[in-house]
Amino acid sequence: MKALFFLRHYNDIDHVTPIVYQWIESGHQCDVVLIGSTQFRRDFRVKYLSQLQGVRVAHMNELFSWVDYWKWRLQMLMLTRNVRRISVIGRLAEKLAERIDEKKRDPLWRHTAGFLLDRCFGDTGKGVVAFDWVERNSVICVEWVEVVIAMAKERGLGTVSLPHGDSPHASQLIRRGERRVEPDATFSAATIFDKVVVPNELCAVRFRPFMTESQLAVLGSPRYCEAWLKVLSALMPPSPLIRSDSKLKIVMFLRKANFTTFWEEVGEVVHMLAGFPDVELIIKPHTRSGWKQSLTKDSSIKKLPNVRVAGDDAHSVHLMNWADVIIDLATSVVFEAVRTKKPVLAADYLIAARSAVAYYMPETELKCRDDVYEKIDYFLANGFDSFYVEEHRQRFLKEMLDYPDANVLPRYVSLLEQLAS
Repeated sequence: MKALFFLRHYNDIDHVTPIVYQWIESGHQCDVVLIGSTQFRRDFRVKYLSQLQGVRVAHMNELFSWVDYWKWRLQMLMLTRNVRRISVIGRLAEKLAERIDEKKRDPLWRHTAGFLLDRCFGDTGKGVVAFDWVERNSVICVEWVEVVIAMAKERGLGTVSLPHGDSPHASQLIRRGERRVEPDATFSAATIFDKVVVPNELCAVRFRPFMTESQLAVLGSPRYCEAWLKVLSALMPPSPLIRSDSKLKIVMFLRKANFTTFWEEVGEVVHMLAGFPDVELIIKPHTRSGWKQSLTKDSSIKKLPNVRVAGDDAHSVHLMNWADVIIDLATSVVFEAVRTKKPVLAADYLIAARSAVAYYMPETELKCRDDVYEKIDYFLANGFDSFYVEEHRQRFLKEMLDYPDANVLPRYVSLLEQLAS
């Protein structure tokens, strides 16, 4: 069976790669087409996929002429919200979109989509086309995805939307400007697919208001299942981090810039941690919007001798392997640490949200500055074994990562096979 996977940025490469791996392990073939930055051609997971027999990996700019690629790229940028937010360029993009309307855009969309479908499937009429979660505010404009999916369905191909992350939040009002508890129309674009797959119920509630129950599949986490973590550990490039003789090593993972974070207090916590002579702290900005976060520009933090900001060469897994303890502002990357029993401190009082980690495991929650001090002081004095209440941790693993059981990756392949046949 054949599949066509579209990958666009760090997160969906991270979460979809294990599904591609299992698809190939099951004896199938696929094309992987990169539709985001060309830098991801160098990503270690993409390089790994390129080496698998039965996988063809290519970036869009390798498949089309220079003219066609840049016409596609500029038409894409013209419609994306990130560009629309930039004052002068945004107004120009709006004017261009008015002049080059949907009817005029359609031939280029159909040309590029038709080429990609022909290249992968020929005229077989069987197979499956997979994107990650496509949202209304995606950096890849929904209009093109809609054309790809519509043309795929016309040919009898199955279509699926796969996870590009998880739900680190157990609450809904988490971004700036969100003031009403109601369905988030951002997720309504997912209705174009035959199936939308989510790892757990916290993710499912985002999509349910917009689709039928049969469209939604809850299959567990491909990224954080035990089977993939074993494979991933052998793929990771060497860590740039060196273990020093500091007594307690801490990593703080920051959230995307559009989520409400109380930056003044985050800064206070960083200075507090730096005041412990036996502590070493690395701050990990978000992979895509860290440059927008005020903490990374704070000159007083840059002067602290036992604090540093992680560079792009340090993957999250490197940081978690290096750390003894993790302070988290609601990111799903720490789910791997929970899996391995490494202490995660859920700093919910630093954000306008309730984290999934604190919801399932109340022993992890930091509710005030005193909690931060007392936890770190305790770890320094007593070490960090037996941190979790095991009953809580097991419930988290079962409901968030291994739902309904630990046989996660074969479950994804089974769904893709159903859609492809």
